[in-house]
Amino acid sequence: MNHVPCALTIAGTDPSGGAGIQADLKTFQELKCYGMSVITSAVAQNTTGVKDIHHLPLDFLEKQLQSISEDMPVQALKTGMIAQKDMMKVIAEWIPQINAYYVMDPVMISQSGDSLSEEESREVLRKQLLPLTSLVTPNIPEAEEITGERIETEEDMKEAAEAIVKNFGAGSALVKGGHRAGSAIDYLFDGNEIHTFESERIQTKNTHGTGCTYSAAITAYLAQGLSLVEAVKQAKYFVTEAIRYSFDLGHGSGPTNHFATREEVSNKWI
Repeated sequence: MNHVPCALTIAGTDPSGGAGIQADLKTFQELKCYGMSVITSAVAQNTTGVKDIHHLPLDFLEKQLQSISEDMPVQALKTGMIAQKDMMKVIAEWIPQINAYYVMDPVMISQSGDSLSEEESREVLRKQLLPLTSLVTPNIPEAEEITGERIETEEDMKEAAEAIVKNFGAGSALVKGGHRAGSAIDYLFDGNEIHTFESERIQTKNTHGTGCTYSAAITAYLAQGLSLVEAVKQAKYFVTEAIRYSFDLGHGSGPTNHFATREEVSNKWI
């Protein structure tokens, strides 16, 4: 019997390959997980931003989810862009049917500043999806959206992580510091204590898809059986190297390099 770890992503697409479902599947593959995907929305986007979004019909979303749960094992799953409240409700009803870690990347605003989640759906995200999560991974603007509080200092980040767990029912929360100056510091509140993950800040504009890649890497490591803290630690390294050796592709914010940690290729693109 083949016991390969299986990871699922439920998210929108990125035809340019740097974010969304495409970034998630690349990350799963690199981290030796069998990757599966359920598409919420087809997104016309590239390194310069989002051009248009086509939401898939709800019954088709349900059929995709059922196709997985009827046939495939899932050790861990992540959600990315879920733009409509009815989609969130469908997914929230489905997740308890499978026994798997659930990582939520609360994609509300894209790298280029485009809002990807409809206003009315945010309340559903808070009330129905957050309490199902093993981990939620907001950046600072997303953590502000969830908590309703301004985040300006590192102390604010820690307080936001605790509030997301204690007030909104998330299993744990990783508030990412990519939008602040200085070192790239992320704070994880696991329900009991704060853990700090720090890396150097790499000076590059090529950060398209970093949030997707980071959360997908955590999902892959959880699928392999790593502890939450170790999964975040390893994923932080993976995404940092993906940024360090990012690709200068496109006319906007270029994509991260999903095979940067391969020894034989990591120094090829600098």
